Amino acid sequence: MNIEYLRLFVRVASTHNISQAGSELGLSPAVASAHINKLEASLGVRLVHRTTRKVSLTEEGEAFLPHAEEVLSTVDAARASVGAGKASPSGTLRITAPASFGRMHMMPALKGFMAQYPELSIDLRLTDSIVDLVEGGFDIAIRNALLKDSSLIARQLAPDRRILCASPQYLEQHGEPGHPEELRNHNCVHLTGLENWVFDAPEGQVSIKAKGNLRSDHGEAVRDACANGMGIALCATWIAYEHLKRGELVEILKDYPLVSDTAIWAVYPSSRLLAPKVRAFIDYFAQYYGMPPYWDA
Repeated sequence: MNIEYLRLFVRVASTHNISQAGSELGLSPAVASAHINKLEASLGVRLVHRTTRKVSLTEEGEAFLPHAEEVLSTVDAARASVGAGKASPSGTLRITAPASFGRMHMMPALKGFMAQYPELSIDLRLTDSIVDLVEGGFDIAIRNALLKDSSLIARQLAPDRRILCASPQYLEQHGEPGHPEELRNHNCVHLTGLENWVFDAPEGQVSIKAKGNLRSDHGEAVRDACANGMGIALCATWIAYEHLKRGELVEILKDYPLVSDTAIWAVYPSSRLLAPKVRAFIDYFAQYYGMPPYWDA
């Protein structure tokens, strides 16, 4: 049974589109359709229902899918076990990453990475949504949140330090808080989902639900609003470091660090042995970011 036919079938099951699945694997629509036909002929059953808009799996296709996925996982693990360290990583590395972090800290690094591994092609999807790696066909995901899925393995690329920031303009007009409790008297810009700020203080942890008239689900928007004097904001140093260097933002409450264990993680499915291309990515980017990372240097 042709392994590439199985790989295409698994992608068709996820995308519900033969042309799209074929395109992801470098196949024309006609060739992709022919491969599915050959797979069905070899099995003697119809695996997909075809319509003008999309395809769906037949009952036989649904039953066959987990076996196809298991075969591919075994083949990938077998290839990785004999390929790691013996050949230059090749093929397509499919990555998903948060939009801001990917734009600011992955795109600049990709030039050197791809120059070092010229046989690799990169398919990078930038989105702030948490995608399913297996369903989406991704080799690796970049995340800065704790894992909730035990079927995934995470390798830390860099710490993700959070600080409180304000613009010189805001501090001149409203004064600088000397204790976390004083934040209750200030306007704060919130990143959606991070409204509760917990500080490590001499008297113990201090939790503040600061008030404010602006909230956004986009980290760069929160940073820019803060730099424009609209309030105090909690920012990751990787998103604010250039503004801090230019003096457009100032770190405040340095003596009361935020309680946080966030980091930048490279995540991949635990069912797969670490493939050479994934290992190369993790090693390169961990070294590129440094320890401490360059945005905290």
